[in-house]
Amino acid sequence: MQLITTWTDIDPALKGASVAMGNFDGVHRGHQAVIDAARRPDVPLGVITFEPHPRQVFAPDSPPFRLMNAEARQNRLAKLGVARLYELPFTRDLAALTPEDFAREVLAEGLGITHVVVGADFQFGKGRAGTAEVLQDLGRRFGFDVTIQPLVGGEEGAISSTAIRTALAEGRVQDAADMLGHYHRIDGEVLHGEKRGRALGYPTANMAVEGLHLPRLGVYAVKVEVLGGPFRGFYDGVASLGVRPMFGENKPNFEVHVFDFSGDLYGQHLSVALVEYLRPEAKFDGLQTLIDQMDADSDRARAILARG
Repeated sequence: MQLITTWTDIDPALKGASVAMGNFDGVHRGHQAVIDAARRPDVPLGVITFEPHPRQVFAPDSPPFRLMNAEARQNRLAKLGVARLYELPFTRDLAALTPEDFAREVLAEGLGITHVVVGADFQFGKGRAGTAEVLQDLGRRFGFDVTIQPLVGGEEGAISSTAIRTALAEGRVQDAADMLGHYHRIDGEVLHGEKRGRALGYPTANMAVEGLHLPRLGVYAVKVEVLGGPFRGFYDGVASLGVRPMFGENKPNFEVHVFDFSGDLYGQHLSVALVEYLRPEAKFDGLQTLIDQMDADSDRARAILARG
């Protein structure tokens, strides 16, 4: 997948795509329907999205809300067969463009798209004045086709990132997966930590979660994909998301123990799927009690993951 981070002076060879457009936070089933509607047999499939998320620009002090960081979104879109990701820098200058200016300068003249698909609730341009129907009219003026994709519904109404956040915050990872069309994942680089897990017989890969909407704190059965390097591949594991009350810390951290693994993952990038919520975070009376619980968590996670 090619990553393009500008709409000005791009290579003419990168123009002409049929694209889906939106923020695609979570790349849930509704987003996937928009992407599928953009597939054409004769032109590359593209996605236009924005980084950072507009809410981070206009409400920088709001609580973390993103389901996935840019890296995770890129990984998921690549798995869906997207050939070109136009990840446009979202700035106040871009937000100040009128719907007409955005359609002309960015979509038609800048990216040279031939076809764009948006969800029925899509809004764009200064003051969010542009709607999907407005974009359709502008497309006719500037020479590109526009398809409006109906919203995809679940058992309780339209699938949305908000509903997925709620499910994850309550530990309902399967409900979230049903809406996403895939397990919720946390992606990122393996960082150096305190290395306490190694001393306890449970070495962990530590990953940052800043800026993300946190699922319910606790322990999860997980599927781990190592995205590159000598250990590239898929593994089972167990993970803890929390503030480690046993050690008096309060900064959320994600620690992943990969079953039956021996190797150095520092600096590698992982994509970790939350398969099932096992239990809440807890503070234990001593290290042996903690180890006993980790043994039990691992046994339960292995049994869950063995069921496929």
